[in-house]
Amino acid sequence: MRTLNELRTEIDRVDAQLVELLKERAACVHEVGLLKQAEGAPTFVPERESALISKLLRLNNGVLPEKSLLAIWRQIVSCSFFLEGGMSIAYLGPEGTWSHQAARNRFGDSVTLLPYPSFRHVFSAVERGEADYGVIPIENSTDGNVSQAMDNFAHSPLRICAQIHQSVQNCLMANCERIRIRTIYTHPQVLGQCRDWLRQNFPHAEQVATASTTAAALYAAEHAEEGAAALGSPMAAGQYGLRILAENIQDNADNTTRFAVIGKQGTQPGGHDRTTLCFSVPHVAGSLVNVLLHFQKFGINLLCLDSRPTRDTAWEYLFFADVEGHELAEPLKSCLEEMRRDCATFKVLGSYPEL
Repeated sequence: MRTLNELRTEIDRVDAQLVELLKERAACVHEVGLLKQAEGAPTFVPERESALISKLLRLNNGVLPEKSLLAIWRQIVSCSFFLEGGMSIAYLGPEGTWSHQAARNRFGDSVTLLPYPSFRHVFSAVERGEADYGVIPIENSTDGNVSQAMDNFAHSPLRICAQIHQSVQNCLMANCERIRIRTIYTHPQVLGQCRDWLRQNFPHAEQVATASTTAAALYAAEHAEEGAAALGSPMAAGQYGLRILAENIQDNADNTTRFAVIGKQGTQPGGHDRTTLCFSVPHVAGSLVNVLLHFQKFGINLLCLDSRPTRDTAWEYLFFADVEGHELAEPLKSCLEEMRRDCATFKVLGSYPEL
């Protein structure tokens, strides 16, 4: 058996090799960046990243904790974005929101994160080129679709090119005693995620919706003497010096929010993809059924279906659907071609890796 000093010497040797390999990788990445710039190709290629993740997990063979391995890899790729010329990401701010955490977890610490006050501002920033990509929440496992975010897709040229699954563990934060809480501030989605907990623990407290969980935390910090509290992330509590009075208060222990990465690019099929659609149907009996039957005909798995008012005509609706497959790959490609003929309006919001 080797001695402690011998093992430490071996670790030092491996660490030196790792640094040299990272430098070698960085040189290759820099050349890739030059080629992409010359060809006008995007820095972020989600389908390539998805394939790399699958490969890493196979090579690991369960030896290292997957979460730790992917966290290390995420920072390596984030550094690659920087070496290829840099990348900016718009998100619903300010700092400390779940959108901020999702963006940082997905793109690492070597990109520029830009906070914006609303979903519309995030879309506009990407459309105008102020940011390369945007990160917006589109669905929560407890409270369903984020309608304010989905409404922006109807009139935007942007596409969903990737997704992020972010575990959401909300906490109650305040700088007053729990018994003195009179008003609880947070984003409407969080109110929905914590509905039962609030009913059981604060049935008489006023619930006030805010633009973000961080805005709620700021308000709670500034109005502590009035009995103000907030629901949000531990990061937001730390950012504004609030005490965490209760943790993991979401009604569903596995509470997860699905975020969309929005941009101007499409993706190529990767073999395990999801496609998001937006469509409307004629206002006649059976029209929606006829459209949905195309999924059955081509053996397409319908993952979710939701509707939103068009906002253009009263009592007219847009349907949002997620399905398995990629718009450029069969059998979904043929299915979508037939669907277009039966829809009053039809739009593919994006195909992107499921991983």
